[in-house]
Amino acid sequence: MFAINPFAELSASVPVSVMQTYIVVMVILVVGGTLLDVIHKKSAAFFFEKSKDAEAARKRELGGGEKMGIAIQTVAEDVLTSAEFCNTRRRISHLFTMYGFIIFLVSTIGLVFGYTGKTAPAIVAQLWHLGAAMVCFGGYWFWFCIRVDVSAEGNPWHRIVRADMFILSLLATNTFALIWSLTGAGVNVFLGLFILSSTVLFGGVMWSKFSHMFFKPAAAYQKRVMKADGSNQNLPDEADRTSAADRDRHSMELLKDAPLNMGLGIKREAPRHY
Repeated sequence: MFAINPFAELSASVPVSVMQTYIVVMVILVVGGTLLDVIHKKSAAFFFEKSKDAEAARKRELGGGEKMGIAIQTVAEDVLTSAEFCNTRRRISHLFTMYGFIIFLVSTIGLVFGYTGKTAPAIVAQLWHLGAAMVCFGGYWFWFCIRVDVSAEGNPWHRIVRADMFILSLLATNTFALIWSLTGAGVNVFLGLFILSSTVLFGGVMWSKFSHMFFKPAAAYQKRVMKADGSNQNLPDEADRTSAADRDRHSMELLKDAPLNMGLGIKREAPRHY
């Protein structure tokens, strides 16, 4: 069953052109929603102004090779492996969700545009189901076990705010996609729920965190560049407590005689006392 193309089954009832048109419309909604989000939140203007301020504060000029190296490091650490997450569980959950969504999305496009009129290779259909299952695994793990406002702030798991729109619509899309496929991939209520949730996911970019996946790499790259050229995001340099000049600063008075390694502090145990 997992090797069967569900969209080929659906093509017996729904024209392939309708499915393809729907995907094209969703792509247009994502692009349009992202552009509107940039305009509304003035993200591009913020990045430009921040870059100009950093340019005035930088201590050295980076060469093309250094910038290319920073770009590669950003892709390898911040994009492909999500190294910015210190919490191992959060990182694994994010990687399952991210790669599952990419696999699900690419295989959906391949199945609808390439194999609705002919037999699809079993691996493509299997990847479609695997991608959806990965999203469900990572997403539900995050929703029930990892969310900071639940695990650290004592809020109930069913508390929903607008910021949850992305993760909930993403989970609903992949959950209903799997159920729809397992129930025969015909025209039924699960197909309707699959279409409704995916429309909310791709059509609600301006009101969800969907567009963050485009902004995060740019922000991570800019942060690394600022650290490398010495502008340091227009923040003061970190104090070096091994330096006599830094130890004698007024702001360091309380830490002057403190040990250099003061232990785990608040990280000693997880905040689960509710």
